[in-house]
Amino acid sequence: MTRRRSGASDVNMSLTPMIDIMTTLLAVFMVTTPMLMSGIDIDLPRAGTSALNGNDHAIQISIDAKGNYYLSDLQLPADEVVKRAIAMRGENPNLTITLNGDTHADYGAVMSMMGKLKDVGFQRVGLRTRLYEK
Repeated sequence: MTRRRSGASDVNMSLTPMIDIMTTLLAVFMVTTPMLMSGIDIDLPRAGTSALNGNDHAIQISIDAKGNYYLSDLQLPADEVVKRAIAMRGENPNLTITLNGDTHADYGAVMSMMGKLKDVGFQRVGLRTRLYEK
């Protein structure tokens, strides 16, 4: 008489179908995510004929022609932009901030944001421009 052990089973689970599904989902999200990203309509001022090497990991703060402030693509009041930038600095103390001011934006609004960021301790704040076309 043969006895089977209790608790032992011959169940095998194949991970191949799950890996196939996850790979397909990853491909779908990689293709569709850039299409969902909507940018802010900012007409950057032109300055210089050579490009500066910027930091791709910098926080983008934009000021449009109407004086609205944006952190990435999210429209926020100026003080809220600064608060969120401070929270992001907690994760990365060497954080760089790039200000994108529209050509027709109020100069005072752009400089006010730069001053607020400097006042709370950001040392790496820059202005983004476009190149002159030759």
